[in-house]
Amino acid sequence: MKNFQSGRYVQQGHYKSFQPTPINRAWRLDNMELIQLLGQADRELGRLDMYSDYIPNIDLFIKMHVLKEATQSSKIEGTQTNMEEALLEKEDVALDKRDDWEEVQNYVAAMNGAIAQLQALPFSARLIREAHKTLLQGVRGTHKQPGDFRHSQNWIGGATINDAVFVPPVHTSIAELIGDIEQFLHNDTFYFPELLKIALVHYQFETIHPFLDGNGRVGRLLITLYLISKGMLKQPVLYMSDFFERNRSHYYDNLMRVREKNDLLQWFKFFLVGTIETAKSGITTFDNILKLQKQAEAQIRTLGSRTANAQKVVNYLYQRPMIDAAKVGEVANISPASAYKLIADLEQFGILKEITGGKRGKMYVFDDYLQLFK
Repeated sequence: MKNFQSGRYVQQGHYKSFQPTPINRAWRLDNMELIQLLGQADRELGRLDMYSDYIPNIDLFIKMHVLKEATQSSKIEGTQTNMEEALLEKEDVALDKRDDWEEVQNYVAAMNGAIAQLQALPFSARLIREAHKTLLQGVRGTHKQPGDFRHSQNWIGGATINDAVFVPPVHTSIAELIGDIEQFLHNDTFYFPELLKIALVHYQFETIHPFLDGNGRVGRLLITLYLISKGMLKQPVLYMSDFFERNRSHYYDNLMRVREKNDLLQWFKFFLVGTIETAKSGITTFDNILKLQKQAEAQIRTLGSRTANAQKVVNYLYQRPMIDAAKVGEVANISPASAYKLIADLEQFGILKEITGGKRGKMYVFDDYLQLFK
């Protein structure tokens, strides 16, 4: 890595674009600090993945992990939707916030769709384009070639290309550069640790910026998808966007540092520290979920004949911790009167909390659970 050259600037008339160096080649790992960080990141990732085996009904909680990632990844791009708003139905979202809400929902759909496609598709350019198509469906980027690599020049920062912070490579080189990424990811001739592989691919993807819009969100989505495709995660439980959002300036600075100073080592360290912190945070969240689950089960067992219906509602809340009386009735298959009685029981336990303050159209949230993801 000492002799790594990130690329070169190429004159394009009145501006210069950056042409990255291909990454499909042999890499030598010779920094002991990085090797130590890599070992720690692998251990923490393994600990996090163990929860996929040991937590009963882990699928109940995965949806909230995906929603948190969708919210945080979109927030980096300027979307303002918070988790409470993301949990609402579309008709309950204020008109001026619906575009942001839809972008978050699209991210959830893109992640879930791509994970499902991994059963039949390899981690590939096709998978990336399909995810991008879902991401931009029906939102502000819908006219920016969803699912297609760009056919024109784009840029990052600045009002025009002339004062841009960074200008990615020309569109005619995208197919070759993305092909190089594919070859690198599936290259079994040269060994390179998987976490460093996806760290390098994330940097390269963001540098290529192959789409007219949505590059950041797709690039972050690829991290989790790759780890699942390689069997390092059984479930989508590691999401880096929260770490990137909290360290946004360092995130962008470290990407630019690779391009301008060939400092790949600093980017790798940043990425691995993020992996360690994110995995530890995920482990803490799962531990707290288990404690909360145990407490809730003990409380609803005191309800006698209503215990089974209460458990149905609580299981629903683990996936979507916001509910109204109509949904309680639907989930438990009970009358409106029984639904309100059950809500009162769950409010008494502190499982549900009314958040609207009105007499009609009341909305309730499983606040203790929701706070674990915030």
